[in-house]
Amino acid sequence: MTGPYPPPRYGAGPAGPQHYPAAPYPQQGYPTGPQPYPDGGIDGSYPGMLPPPVPYPSRRRRRWVVAGLAVLGVALVAGLIAVVALTGGRDQPTPTGVLTEASAQAGIQEYIDALSNGDDETVARHTLCGLFDAVKERRSDLALAGLSSDAFRKQYSSAEVTSIDKMVMSSPTQAQVLFTMRVTPGSGSTRGQSRDGDEQAVAQVLSVDDQILVCSYLPRTAGQY
Repeated sequence: MTGPYPPPRYGAGPAGPQHYPAAPYPQQGYPTGPQPYPDGGIDGSYPGMLPPPVPYPSRRRRRWVVAGLAVLGVALVAGLIAVVALTGGRDQPTPTGVLTEASAQAGIQEYIDALSNGDDETVARHTLCGLFDAVKERRSDLALAGLSSDAFRKQYSSAEVTSIDKMVMSSPTQAQVLFTMRVTPGSGSTRGQSRDGDEQAVAQVLSVDDQILVCSYLPRTAGQY
């Protein structure tokens, strides 16, 4: 056994187990008792100047700010709705070349006038449906246009397109059009008409090269011209 102090032993004596108190651990080179503060003490000051205090808005001011933002948001939404309503209700310009009822009616009337006046070239330009300027031999087309004009003048002495009843668009530049025209019977009419009347017809209309062309024309009560 090493060391001058043996470990405590527990044994049974006359009065029961005996406890031997432990010897104090020797202090070797460690100071005892309270120690003084270092020279000069502890500097607890803030390094440099303190930042300026931040003003925190009062509760009443915060309420006013929140209310102002809410009013501004409502005003912005109302203005946006007004702009959409104005632009949505305003007529938008029609892109060039797109068929409308007005342009279709004008094109059909031009074709009807060409039939009434015997303008074979204009009739052929319509029925060739945009190919007229590229066709090198036009005699057959002009002859067919002359036959159509003769038949139309026998049937009607005059015709005026009064309304577009229905347009079925197959594309923005092409449509099938049901229209009404006010007609005056011609001398060669076989229908026995004695007065002016309204008749319907169907036309296939195409917008090409800034022109409205009637590619085909079919009266509802007569043959095709």
